[in-house]
Amino acid sequence: MPILSLAVLVILILIILASALRILNEYERGVIFRLGRVRTVGGKPEAKGPGLIILIPVVDKLVKVSLRVVTMDVPPRTSSPGTTSPSR
Repeated sequence: MPILSLAVLVILILIILASALRILNEYERGVIFRLGRVRTVGGKPEAKGPGLIILIPVVDKLVKVSLRVVTMDVPPRTSSPGTTSPSR
C-alpha cells in the first residue's frame, strides 16, 4: 500500500510542476497577475520576456501579449455620384 500512495504523490507533484511552467516565444511578452493584480517589482509593472516562466499554480495567471505587427488590407475608396475627388 505505501508504494501506491507514493506513486500517487509523485504523479500529483509532476502535475503541479507541469502547470507551473510556461514558455514564451521570442515575439511574446507575458504579464503576470497575482490574485487579480499585476505583479510589480519596485512599484513598476513587470513584463516577462521570452523563455521559461515559473508561476505559482493557483495564485498566478499569465497573459501572453504578442508583439507581432498585424497588417490588414484597406479597400480602395469609391466615390459616389455627385462628389468630386480632391486628386482630380
